[in-house]
Amino acid sequence: MLHFSQSHGLSQTGDLPRPSGLGSALADRLLAAIRDGGLAPGDKLPTEKQLAESHKVSRAVVREAIARLKSEGYVETRQGAGAFVLARPGQTIFRLTAPNGLETGDLRHAFELRGAIEVAAAELAARRRQPADLAAIAAAFAAMQAALAEGREAAVADDAFHAAIAAATGNPLIQRFSEFLAHQFSETRQLTWSEAARQQGKAAAAQGEHQALLRAIEAGDAFAAADAARAHVAAAAARFGFGSD
Repeated sequence: MLHFSQSHGLSQTGDLPRPSGLGSALADRLLAAIRDGGLAPGDKLPTEKQLAESHKVSRAVVREAIARLKSEGYVETRQGAGAFVLARPGQTIFRLTAPNGLETGDLRHAFELRGAIEVAAAELAARRRQPADLAAIAAAFAAMQAALAEGREAAVADDAFHAAIAAATGNPLIQRFSEFLAHQFSETRQLTWSEAARQQGKAAAAQGEHQALLRAIEAGDAFAAADAARAHVAAAAARFGFGSD
């Protein structure tokens, strides 16, 4: 952990561990200081030179760490003045994954978040869907069906299927949030449509679940739609080793 004086000056902390990502390791250490109050909102971070010396890393590593904290909404940089902790650190930007993509723990969390959002969206879509919504959902389903028959991947069509369900809720906030997360959720869908997964029958299994979801929404059965979405996400997680606890 970082240690700070009452003026929030950085004390000597010694070497960082030497993982493959020194920038991420330093960013994590600074983030811990922000979260535990060692660096409070409005505080200026130690200078690039101070951080490099106290952690025995290069200034390029320090810049990488600061860039990550900035991208995740924890600090801002001011020309000629340095980096400062934001007034509401971590509350202005939401990020689902680490910069290097989804790790094992991230995948479990991503599937849980998918379930929370997609179950609610499916239920509302079944209650509120309009003819145009049904046409869009069905078109995406048909594109996946064609890809499956031809031995092609269909992650884009899978994304479109779930985006059309979100749009069918009639709730612009759900739709926008789903769009915001789509590129991150897409990584879990790409797993289903990889060549290996297709050969193992995982894509076909997912398509059966999509069909159940489509039929429930077409029927206007909100309970069945919620159940179908819940079953789909749970089965997707289980296919990749993330069964329910």
